[in-house]
Amino acid sequence: MYLKTLSLRQFRNYQDQQVEFTAAKTILVGNNAQGKSNLLEAVELLATLRSHRMTRDRDLVQEGEAIAQIDATLERQTGFSDLTLTLRRNGRRSVALNGESIRRQMDFLGVLNAVQFSSLDLELVRGGPEGRRNWLDTLLIQLEPVYAHILQQYNHVLRQRNAFLKGHVETLHTTSLHSELAVWDAQLATTGTRVIRRRDRAIQRLAPIASTWHASISGSTEVLQIKYVPNIPLEDNQPEEVQQAFLAKIQQRAIAEMHQGTTLVGPHRDEIELTINQTPARQYGSQGQQRTLVLALKLAELQLIEEVVKEPPLLLLDDVLAELDLSRQNQLLDAIQDRFQTLITTTHLGSFDSQWLKSSQILFVKAGQLTIQNSK
Repeated sequence: MYLKTLSLRQFRNYQDQQVEFTAAKTILVGNNAQGKSNLLEAVELLATLRSHRMTRDRDLVQEGEAIAQIDATLERQTGFSDLTLTLRRNGRRSVALNGESIRRQMDFLGVLNAVQFSSLDLELVRGGPEGRRNWLDTLLIQLEPVYAHILQQYNHVLRQRNAFLKGHVETLHTTSLHSELAVWDAQLATTGTRVIRRRDRAIQRLAPIASTWHASISGSTEVLQIKYVPNIPLEDNQPEEVQQAFLAKIQQRAIAEMHQGTTLVGPHRDEIELTINQTPARQYGSQGQQRTLVLALKLAELQLIEEVVKEPPLLLLDDVLAELDLSRQNQLLDAIQDRFQTLITTTHLGSFDSQWLKSSQILFVKAGQLTIQNSK
């Protein structure tokens, strides 16, 4: 797949900017806070309808404006697609495909596929479980867009059940409220089971690919293992079994939930364990080793998406080369070659050899304005 054009209107610090991509690799050069990451974020939003920066839509709309719009033209093996995402300061976002408004946003997902790799991703190893859950969910949305709907359903039930628990902390022991809570329990188990089963399947597919990449980058000196550890015991990935285990665990934690007024059981408390040589990666070794792990994860994401959608996704590298030492930079750049259309942000061109620079489109970014340097 190949992103041909991107147009940003009143998005972040871009007032009205069009860009045509003329090479497999585009390098965005500029000082910090000029808008390089914003451009990558726009592409990420078209791919996943999520931003790894976790902002509300109103934060994406330029100050003083009511709406922001991102348009793109994409070429795939099946033909061309025009994508439009409209963000509103006060109101719901909307999407359109080939000029036609789309009611269900999951029908917009899967048209453009992209893997984002930013310096923030190093928190995947060092940070808490929420970051790893978000990472896995974003990958899953691209592997099977219906997952966005499944996750939304689960989060809706979770919010409702939490509100019920919080609102009835004092009186939950009464029988009538117990039967009402049982309705929420059943819905939580049904929607949560769908999330758990898909997350488990995704990790089963991703883990061996990531381990292979990791062995290659580390020179086979280290063994990476990725394990999905759901909050519900998962003996067998069959819906009935998972649902029964879910309801049993809710019963076990019922008293604690009543005391705390919040839901303590479900995939919102899952963990993805990353271990190197059987030691938790966050406790293991240097920043360099943790970076190798994240690099292996990202290369595995690229490969898995390519296997599933039958086309190479875009790769968005946000200020990440500066975080990698020379050998890891070379591993990454060698893996990319011209196989993936790649957008790279950097503060200077010193990280790239002359061959890369010759085969890349170079755009300079300053205060939300792009200027083009023609490759020689």
